[in-house]
Formats: sequence, structure tokens, C-alpha cells
Amino acid sequence: MNFELSEELEQLKKGIRDFIETEVDPLAQEIEETDDIPEKIMEMSKEMGLFGLSIPEEYDGLGIDMVGKCALYEELGRTHNGYTTVIGAHTGIGSVGIVEMGNEEQKRKYLPPMARGEKIGAFALTEPSAGSHATNLKTTAVRKGDKYILNGSKHYITNAPIADVFTVMAVTDPSKGAKGITSFIVEKDFPGFIIGKKEKKMGLHGSHSAEIYFEDCEVPAENVLGEEGQGYVNALKILANGRAGLAARNLGSSDKLLEMSFQHANMRIQFGKPIFEQQIIQHYLADMALDIEALRSMTYRVAWMVDQKKRVVKEAAMVKLLGSEVYNRVADKAVQIHGGIGYIAEFPIERFYRDARITKIYEGTSEIQKNIIAAQLKREYL
Repeated sequence: MNFELSEELEQLKKGIRDFIETEVDPLAQEIEETDDIPEKIMEMSKEMGLFGLSIPEEYDGLGIDMVGKCALYEELGRTHNGYTTVIGAHTGIGSVGIVEMGNEEQKRKYLPPMARGEKIGAFALTEPSAGSHATNLKTTAVRKGDKYILNGSKHYITNAPIADVFTVMAVTDPSKGAKGITSFIVEKDFPGFIIGKKEKKMGLHGSHSAEIYFEDCEVPAENVLGEEGQGYVNALKILANGRAGLAARNLGSSDKLLEMSFQHANMRIQFGKPIFEQQIIQHYLADMALDIEALRSMTYRVAWMVDQKKRVVKEAAMVKLLGSEVYNRVADKAVQIHGGIGYIAEFPIERFYRDARITKIYEGTSEIQKNIIAAQLKREYL
């Protein structure tokens, strides 16, 4: 396994680090307070090609493999997680389905404007009755001539208020269970498609989610993604593919927290010496570093497996689980090391702490990841 990056990717990685430190970080508190990403930041992100990370070069994307994407996601994870989530949801679950399962006509139509950031992508699976129980969908799709008519709703859909293109899962044959689910490419302007109000969240400010509704929504038959009845399989592939990227973003956030905690521990004087000299603080930092390096190793191994077209169901679940658990443990220790200042909203530690919590829930809860791992172990050992 070789995780070395090309010179071109190393330059892009450095460019992203410079961009977030000079442009995004200074506006992080503004994003937090206004719950909005400044248009300047969005436009600069488009110019850098960040919306095309997952899209092949022939469709105006950067054509970067999974190991390369994880290196860039790691850099993005070091800054405001709301901003990072807008990019990550688009380049991950928002566009991967079209890249991997779309036909040539669909790719030519949707991917170039998505790569340029002219159209934002989103992924719509979750419903009030179908969160962890993902096959319990109530949204239906009935074919009528050259269209499918969708009815139902989705909730907690990241990027929904700003998205133009949605990968949507709906039931086309209720009698077939998981094999009766089909995936569709749905545009926000299709008749009968409605976006609900933005949800107010604990964290990830600037990244907006909302409910979406289908009221006799008309979707052209040519917008079926893959084959009819393959929607649930498509959803699993899309989610598995994105989990290494999510782990990389968690890795970047954790690494940034360790960096800030180390700096604070050497600057903060108590009892006549830096708190770093206290053994318990050294142990906290050592535990954080150990967790981070374990996550780094697994993240890039799974990314390499994705690039090699290997089956990664178990490993993707493992890295998603480890990434969220590590981020939350590191964030908790960072607050403890910073003491009172780590609890104050004007400082980034508190923001990272709140943002970390959702990682144990979205794109598959920690409990579901354990179920997936156990099921794969049963498959391997029985």
C-alpha cells in the first residue's frame, strides 16, 4: 500500500491549508453566528475546484482517487465543520452515485455543472420512519408513461436548501422489500418537489439541512439511477464509498484539536509552570495522538482499498465508527485541557466539541456500524 501523493496533489493540499488558514478560519466565528457561509468563500472554493473532487476530469472534475481525496478532506476537516460539510456532502454522497451508477447521458448532463459548483448535490434516503431502518421507506414512485410519480417525504437532508440535484431513494415495488427500492436523480425544479424550512441544529452552522416533500412529483424515466430495484444496493455503495472521506474529515478536525491543545498546554501557566508539565495533561495529549494515528492508518488503508475496487463493507463501517469515536474523544479531552476557555462560545474548541457529536449519528449511527461489522464477521467466520 502506497499512500504517497503526487507533487500536484501535494501542492493542492498545501493550497487548501493556506486557503482555510487565511480565508475560512478568520470567518469561522461569523459563520457560527450568522449560520451562513459567505458567498466569497463559496466562490473561492469553486475556483479551486473543491466541488469537483469526486468527479472525473472528462466531466470537468479533478479526477482524484480516494487516497488523494482523503488527503484533501483531512485538510478541510481542520477548519469550520459547517463549511466542510457543505463541500463534503456534495462531493461525497451528493455526487458519488451519479459518478458510479449513472449512465453516460446522466453524467454528461449533471456532472460538469456539479464539478464547477454551479449545481449542488444532495442525497435523500432518510425518512421519519426510515433512519437506521433504511429499508422502511414510505416514499413511493409509480411509473406513468415516460415519468415516475413520487409521493412522500425525506428529512435531515444535508444541503437541501441550496441543492439543485438530489439522489433520491423511493419504493417502486412494495412487495419486494429492499429489492423494490429504486434510486432517482431529482432536480429541485421538477413539478411537485418541495423543500421545507431549514432545521436549526446544535452544530454544523452554515451547513443547512431540511425536509423535502414529493407531492405527485414528476421525474422523467431517464432519471432512474442504475436499474429499477437496485436503489437500496446503490445507497449502500454510496454510503460505503463516502465513509473513508468522512473519517478523513474527522481526522483533520481531531488533528487540529491536538495542535491547539498542545499549544495551549505550553502557554497556560499554573502553579508556576506550563500545564504541559503536569503528567495528566501529557497523558491526555498522548491519548489524543494515539487515537489520531490509529485513525490515520485505517482511513488511508480503507481509501486504498476503495481505489483497488476491493469490497469494503466491513472496513468502511469500521473507519466510520472509529472516526466518529476518535473525534468525540479528542474533542472532549481538548475541552478539558483548555478548561473554562474551552467552554466559551467565542473560541473554536467549543464549536468543534458540538460539531463532533453529529458524527456518531449521520451517515449511519455508531450502533448501525457495529451491526454491519458484526454481520460481516458472521459472513466471514461461519
